[in-house]
Amino acid sequence: MKNLTLLTDLYQLTMMNGYLKNGADENVVIFDLFFRTNPCNNSYTMIAGIEQVIDYIENLKFDEESLVYLKGLNLFDDEFIDYLRNFKFTGTIYGVDEGTVMFPYEPILRVKAPVIQAQLIETTLLNIVNFQSLIATKAARICSAADGDPVFEFGLRRAQGPDAGVYGARAAVIGGCVGTSNVLAGKRFDIPVVGTHAHSWIQSFDSELEAFRAYARSYPNSTTLLVDTYNVLHSGVPNAITVFNELKEQGYEPKGIRIDSGDIAYLSKEARKMLDAAGLPNVKITASSDLDEDVINNLKLQGAAIDFWGVGTNLITSKSCPALGGVYKLSAIEVDGQIIPKIKISENPEKITNPGYKKVVRIYDKENKKAQADLIMLDSEEINTNEPLTIFHPIYTWKKKTFRNYETKDLLVPIYEQGKLVYERKTIKEIRKHAQSELDSLWPEYRRLNRPQLYKVDLSKKLWDLKNQMMDQFREE
Repeated sequence: MKNLTLLTDLYQLTMMNGYLKNGADENVVIFDLFFRTNPCNNSYTMIAGIEQVIDYIENLKFDEESLVYLKGLNLFDDEFIDYLRNFKFTGTIYGVDEGTVMFPYEPILRVKAPVIQAQLIETTLLNIVNFQSLIATKAARICSAADGDPVFEFGLRRAQGPDAGVYGARAAVIGGCVGTSNVLAGKRFDIPVVGTHAHSWIQSFDSELEAFRAYARSYPNSTTLLVDTYNVLHSGVPNAITVFNELKEQGYEPKGIRIDSGDIAYLSKEARKMLDAAGLPNVKITASSDLDEDVINNLKLQGAAIDFWGVGTNLITSKSCPALGGVYKLSAIEVDGQIIPKIKISENPEKITNPGYKKVVRIYDKENKKAQADLIMLDSEEINTNEPLTIFHPIYTWKKKTFRNYETKDLLVPIYEQGKLVYERKTIKEIRKHAQSELDSLWPEYRRLNRPQLYKVDLSKKLWDLKNQMMDQFREE
């Protein structure tokens, strides 16, 4: 991964310079990275981008070209430039495994570092995690709507730049897609690549049949034909059947057709009838054409005869929800080894932060392994699973639930300890497998596309008391 050290907001650098000038650069702070609202009217967010966060930290270094540029801004003196020349991240980062499903206000990453270091990395951490988590979540919704049918990511040409295309494809596979049209993403992340031909291939020949035959000659073992250039049912499918029969006579097994426009439900059902009548029941039908989870769900309800789904624009841009509003907030400082909690107060209740050095614990039913609730706790707290555990809603405190036959899991795991990478890095296949197990741990009510049940995320009694004491203190002032 390339050096992204300057991929930051200018105010991060001006604050860093201010900390240095005021002798506060070595003050140790704790920041939490979290989001306030799930995207796409979903009940969960699938976290992606942790491996790129590691790449970023591993390559965090101000090279001479960058220092010359910063010096030329006439904002920073030689003392700060010299400090940056020797900059190295020495902090501690805990975070969730990539592919974990998370919920509003839960720390995804917890950074403990000298303030000058913790401040620099804010923007890039948010840039990486916000985008990839958004696309992974959108992909999970789309794959859920496909109900087990393979989904391909086809969005590169509509992605908002090359990086969005590459990392969006990666996130889509974490969310459940089985392949991508993006060759660079395929190479970089070992993702299966898929694709056939465009309408221009058909148009460049004198006839559709000739174009199909030419493509079949080129790829006899993997012939999938795009049938909607002229007329799906009157020419596309009949010509495809002709070529498929010719392939079978030569000893090859034709793969499928793709429909990219028109009434997908009607056309696919009619095409299926025609293929079956021609003795081609194994030929698969792929649909593309501005699909998303709602369109796919609707097509499934109509009985569309689709085997594979190619989803482009609406996936790679998360068109219905173009951003995940992740934030990075100071939650504590360390003074002489003691953690001092900090809180942000706001007129908007949803912007009041949870103070202190925290962790997230997930509570599972011990028998069926389904996730029951999450508890945001102070890091020093422990749960005795041999005793009943009662949690309560952080706002409607009379809403309580007691668990008896349960087990717990700490979601934040060490990634960096005092600047040293201690995390075992994962392949895309391992991440995707974990993501699927995370989805499987959720009850269907939390995964439904429309009006899902809200998952329980509560504060421990100690954290709830601390937060309310600090809010009362500021109200009195």
